[in-house]
Amino acid sequence: MGCLILEPVRRITAIDLFCGVGGSSWGARLAGADVVAGFDVSESAGCAFVENFPHAKFFLGLLESADPQAVKRALGPVDLLLASPECTNHSLAKGGARRSEKSRKTALQVLRFAESLAPRWIVVENVGGMRNWTKYRGLLGSLQDLGYNVSEQVLNAADFGVPQRRRRLFLLCDNEIQPAKVRPTHAKHVSVSFAIDMNGTYAFSPLRSERRAKPTLERAERAMAVLGQDRPFLLVYYGSDYGGGWQRLNESLRTITTLDRFALVKPRKKGHVMRMLQVPELKAAMGMPALFSLGRGTRREQIYRIGNAVCPPVMRAVIRTLTKT
Repeated sequence: MGCLILEPVRRITAIDLFCGVGGSSWGARLAGADVVAGFDVSESAGCAFVENFPHAKFFLGLLESADPQAVKRALGPVDLLLASPECTNHSLAKGGARRSEKSRKTALQVLRFAESLAPRWIVVENVGGMRNWTKYRGLLGSLQDLGYNVSEQVLNAADFGVPQRRRRLFLLCDNEIQPAKVRPTHAKHVSVSFAIDMNGTYAFSPLRSERRAKPTLERAERAMAVLGQDRPFLLVYYGSDYGGGWQRLNESLRTITTLDRFALVKPRKKGHVMRMLQVPELKAAMGMPALFSLGRGTRREQIYRIGNAVCPPVMRAVIRTLTKT
């Protein structure tokens, strides 16, 4: 009787355009992909990416200056292309400020790399406001012209076990079949209390002080009017104030941005105290493990990198759905 020889299964190889510190790549790895390269214009973010993916190559610089054919020669076959183009100039948070068309056009670099590398799968992630961009439909049409079946999906990170209400647009592209819908992995949302250290690790300061801004105190008073004087809560700075500028701890966190946005307030015998949420707490609220590196830099710089990142559990679900054939 002859021996049955099994061919080794080649792992899916992935590259991450606009990789930042590697949130998308971490999710891809959790889904079984081998992340072989990341691309970003930020050297500091790239250092963090390399710490998270020491065996991957990192390409520093503008994608417009990169040669996809040279990348192809350096990396070999690529099965999956991840891309999170610059989102600030698509975001509603920018309000009525003038938008940079040059920044928004970075999304078109996906087409250059897709045409040269011909990966089977592409995932593009961005804020929902990207759909209002005048070139958005053209981007979809160009992906289809390259032979991709495209599925547009808006996913909420809270539906995937992340203790944060973070809605993002995902374009799932497959050049063989129509991508399936990504299904939530968690029927019940995880509360932000899961991510917060309530054990006294971090220092608090009095809520009411001469240095405290009046709007901050007004938001705190609104929370206490609803919850009473004996329950902790979060103050929410910046962005739309549809929640009154505060939220309960038994809810998922509102969207983490690139700014220092959330403060924990809790009662003590001598009055309420407060502190800003710290980097480890914000990482947990993004679904990032403790060992995930944000690289060196100030607290502000690290929070900026967190706010720019993709929640790994969401990307894991996206890629598992996309590559399940």
